Amino acid sequence: MKRWLKMTLGAAALLVVGATAYTAYVYHSFKTAANAMYHPRSIVQPGSVSTLATGGAGRSVDTDSGSSTPNPAAISQFKPFTVLVLGVDRRPHDPGRSDTMIVLSVNPAEGSMLMFNIPRDTRTELIGRGREDKINHAFAFGGVDMSIRTVEHFLNHPIDYYVQMNMEGFAKMVDLVGGVEVHNPLDFQYEGHHFAQGNLNLNGAEALAYARMRFDDPRGDLGRNARQRELLKQILAQSISKEGLLRVKPILEAAGEQIRTDITFDDMTTFLTRIGPSLKQTDTVELKGHGRKINGVYYYIVDEQERQRIHGVLEKHMLTEAISP
Repeated sequence: MKRWLKMTLGAAALLVVGATAYTAYVYHSFKTAANAMYHPRSIVQPGSVSTLATGGAGRSVDTDSGSSTPNPAAISQFKPFTVLVLGVDRRPHDPGRSDTMIVLSVNPAEGSMLMFNIPRDTRTELIGRGREDKINHAFAFGGVDMSIRTVEHFLNHPIDYYVQMNMEGFAKMVDLVGGVEVHNPLDFQYEGHHFAQGNLNLNGAEALAYARMRFDDPRGDLGRNARQRELLKQILAQSISKEGLLRVKPILEAAGEQIRTDITFDDMTTFLTRIGPSLKQTDTVELKGHGRKINGVYYYIVDEQERQRIHGVLEKHMLTEAISP
């Protein structure tokens, strides 16, 4: 065998071994981080989305380009599911409050995600507490379990999974994914940062301040909620991008420290590799209400008609329609 052929085959073998070793390393890192994040709910366990697909790997090869693409027929076998995202600010000698509450509805068959905030000051019954209060106080009184049960009661709809993120760790995650780009609708200053109107590239500290400001926003908490939703969309997009995959180890390590969830390793893998790439559309909706002081305390009041409207929007998005292969 000629020397150049031996060298070529040797180099190819090294590349295959290196690629295999790197894949195994990434897999191990991901599984370790997923296990560190995993904190099951003590009351109700969600069903697994990854066990609902039948057949093979759910991906097909485009014979024209040779690229691997999501198989719509396989994706359509996943049921829709909901996720409650809790952004928690912890205080000294205080369990913290869920100052950010975002509900995600994911419909794999439709390739779409619905996203909306529940304003932190929303007045509702805290399930397990026996009285009405601000919805973000549910976390302080009963942690994740009370938060989920209260949201389920408020929406009259089950929550399949939760993701709890430490807001201080949020800044670190933004830096690790390489920052985020947002469109800022208004010019403002907050916590020493100036945010000009228009498209902005934000680092972690800037993104955290951008997410927290509400009193200088003409729309108050609703304006802040809109900014938070955009940030969450950008972080998700950056995390599964090629650039994000290059930073996979520090991203996973940070996630293991800052995030708690009842999404299992198998379901997380399913979402990242099969469901996530099929999502082509993200819709947002706003929970309408009005502010009112009751006994000197400010609340956001959502009437029953509005709750029924949001329930209907959520139900409609969760309906699965078959996709033609």
